[in-house]
Amino acid sequence: MAAIRFGLIGRYLRPHRRTVLLGMAALVVVNLLSVSIPLLVRGVVDDLQDGFSVADVLRQAGLIIALATLMGAVRLWSRMLVFGVGRQVEVELKQRIFDHMLRQEPGWVQTTGSGEVISRATSDVENVRRLLGFAVLSLTNTALAYALTLPAMLAIDPWLSLAAVGLYPLMLVIVRLFGGRMMKQQRRQQEALAQLSDLIQEDLSGISAIKIYGQETTERQAFAARNRRYRDDALQLARTRSTLFPLLEGISSVSLLLLLALGSGQLASGRLSIGDLVALILFVERLVFPTALLGFTLNTFQTGQVSLERVEELLRREPEIQSPQHPQPLERPRPGSGVALEARGLTVRYPKAQRLALDGVSFRLEPGELVAVVGPVGCGKTTLVRAIGRMVEVPAGQLWLNGSDVTGVDLESLRRQVALVPQEGFLFTATLADNLRYGDPEADQGSVERAAQQARLEADIRGFPDGYSTLVGERGITLSGGQRQRTALGRALLVQAPLLVLDDALASVDNNTAAAILEAVRQQRQRTILMVSHQLSAAAACDRILVLDGGRLVQEGHHNTLVRQSGTYRRLWEREQAEQQLSRAA
Repeated sequence: MAAIRFGLIGRYLRPHRRTVLLGMAALVVVNLLSVSIPLLVRGVVDDLQDGFSVADVLRQAGLIIALATLMGAVRLWSRMLVFGVGRQVEVELKQRIFDHMLRQEPGWVQTTGSGEVISRATSDVENVRRLLGFAVLSLTNTALAYALTLPAMLAIDPWLSLAAVGLYPLMLVIVRLFGGRMMKQQRRQQEALAQLSDLIQEDLSGISAIKIYGQETTERQAFAARNRRYRDDALQLARTRSTLFPLLEGISSVSLLLLLALGSGQLASGRLSIGDLVALILFVERLVFPTALLGFTLNTFQTGQVSLERVEELLRREPEIQSPQHPQPLERPRPGSGVALEARGLTVRYPKAQRLALDGVSFRLEPGELVAVVGPVGCGKTTLVRAIGRMVEVPAGQLWLNGSDVTGVDLESLRRQVALVPQEGFLFTATLADNLRYGDPEADQGSVERAAQQARLEADIRGFPDGYSTLVGERGITLSGGQRQRTALGRALLVQAPLLVLDDALASVDNNTAAAILEAVRQQRQRTILMVSHQLSAAAACDRILVLDGGRLVQEGHHNTLVRQSGTYRRLWEREQAEQQLSRAA
């Protein structure tokens, strides 16, 4: 597994290898300079004991200052290079994940959960960035620091050097112990903050329900509980940090005191010069930071590798619904006419489902025809709609659009021919005009207004203070249910797709408005329309009606014919008429 992870790290760094190599070379220069400066200081201190001239001291001091300045500049450059690679990988990885998610079928995204996907696209990508930036830089810097500093120390006095750094493994152990605890505490703090943010977002979205049911006190208490948890988690993390860093400083101080105690004896015996002792002190202090940081680096490295695997697992997931490698051309309909849609024994089963959602459904829609699909709840109406747009997988040879098997054509080309309006039309946080032109961002204002007129939305828009520039709240919360549905319908009408599929898209619209919308669309005769509806009075005005029950097509024909036959349609019609009578009586 380690080899695979290192292979993954190399694969992510390979496109940026020139920058990484420059950063590593800069680190080598930094460490060479940081070793040479204490040696120069040693020479200056020893020269001061033997007598000195002001010119020599100034020259040596100027050289040391110049080298220190150069070292600082090169260190900054190396950090910019290596950290820049981490940031660049982060941007590229987020773009890859976003593009990958757009390719997935809606069913997988909905069942997986947006929280899990967002976690991998944010927290895990952030860990990968730290792995490829901070961890790589820190590990390289620590290795170079020890590789270049220890030989220089050993050349001055081997035993004194080993005694001075003898406590550093203890420092590493402490950092490893505390580092794991700090990471868990930091994760808990982040989770607590996320829960706090979720509650704020949920309460802002549901502020109307809170007011209606008078639950301000309940929500205030829930927020207070989560807020206290966040405070407690933050305090635990602060206590751990407040314990760790003084410990590290104490170990460093003990190491320095040990060096001074043993070094004073060496000075007295003449085996060590004052310059040598000063150089050793500088070297020992130089190793404190990379040693202390090594524990954090190893934790970051391990966490980053786990996150890298999680991100790769996500990216390896191939969508079940894809365009064929060699797509067939989709025949364009004649100008001013719709398309022909044909199902031949259409059968669909959802994963892990006990029964078929659609079982051998066959029908044909002629260009320009308006056909309704009705049936009891759970009969397969929405599955049929999703199959037409290939939102669910369709077996080959069972669904045809203008004579082309939908599984053999390019997905993008197919979906340009089909305008699907779901029952719950999703609206974005944007203006009404931008929501209407979402399917065609380049559409002019005239096209937007014509689509709004056809969807019978224009009168509502005139009533808004900002008209078409009215900002639609999150998920269209500022609009009524009927206005949201008509906005989604207007969006579909604007793209001029030859096949319009309405999945109970007029359920929140009154019967008169629904009839006016359908009549406005039908008059154009530029589209084939398939309308799923629970309102049989609306279905009665269609050219034909398809009746589904238990996933099968059980009846087909005009309303006047079906209502005289015993079967599913007449039962549904009689029930609707009884409900309307009860409603009028009430």
